[in-house]
Amino acid sequence: MLPCGGVGVDRDTIWNDMHTPTASLMAAGSVTELAFRVAKGELKNGFAVVRPPGHHAAHSTPMGFCYFNSVAIAARQLQQRMNLSKILIVDWDVHHGNGTQDVFYTDPSVLYISLHRYDDGNFFPGSGAPTDVGSGEGEGFSVNVAWTGGLDPPMGDAEYLAAFRTVVMPIAQEFSPDMVLVSSGFDAAEGHLPPLGGYNVSAKCFGFLTRQLMGLAGGRVVLTLEGGHDLMSICDASEACVSALLGMELEPLSEEVLQWIPSPNGVRSLQRVLQVHGQHWQSVKRLAHTVEMSYMQAQRHDYEENATVDALASLSVGVLNSKSLPHEPMDHQDDVHQIHL
Repeated sequence: MLPCGGVGVDRDTIWNDMHTPTASLMAAGSVTELAFRVAKGELKNGFAVVRPPGHHAAHSTPMGFCYFNSVAIAARQLQQRMNLSKILIVDWDVHHGNGTQDVFYTDPSVLYISLHRYDDGNFFPGSGAPTDVGSGEGEGFSVNVAWTGGLDPPMGDAEYLAAFRTVVMPIAQEFSPDMVLVSSGFDAAEGHLPPLGGYNVSAKCFGFLTRQLMGLAGGRVVLTLEGGHDLMSICDASEACVSALLGMELEPLSEEVLQWIPSPNGVRSLQRVLQVHGQHWQSVKRLAHTVEMSYMQAQRHDYEENATVDALASLSVGVLNSKSLPHEPMDHQDDVHQIHL
């Protein structure tokens, strides 16, 4: 029995002696190999299209179709064999990556940020509360954007854009990772039935979020396929993400989408995260009052705020210069004019 009320998860996670070991090892090995090549500079970035997924698997426990936690293994290998000191893992699968969080829960060298359907612990796997922040030295390095409120309405582009703007990117930039690994499940994409996610994040939005993450760690970003059950949704979202990684011009989000205001349930979920992590990350404090804004409103707000700061700075410099003028010695030309006078 899980906290969310689910029963018999392991009956879905069946080990087939003939095929499962090979498939699981290939998946984990492929993710690690790709991560190494990006870390060495042989590739700019990459997308590991592998199955089975991994983010539910813990040290010795398979769960939720996951056997080996490919992203967690790659992160630890990057640290041990490539001497990378700080790894960021972003998990946008609609289900919380409980296995990944458990592995790094006390580790400040790995920042784990998950965006997932939570519903007060009533959605599989029932973990990933906003108050789960890590422990010991790892306190503050588990960040759970735990969407609550069911499907009233389903979370979509507006909420995910707001989450990246106010939580994910500010904290990631403050952390300043050497490498970014993405548990890229696409069951939050539109097209999944409510029991499998029920959210409406567009393929374009996933491409947009990928492009934002490419601004971190010198662009060293590796995406790894996790969950997703609707083949068309997986294909469309994957194509958008790969296009972003290749540096291709993305089909832009419509002005209508950029003007959408996050839903009340989305706003409340984000406010809770900001309340919890404001004590761990300075970068999120100044953005807390913008959670209810649309993407375009927030852009205008930032522009106006920066313009005000620049104006005040110019004014201060002007006052400082005028005050200093009487104390400055006159140049040679001024001396000549004064003698003639």
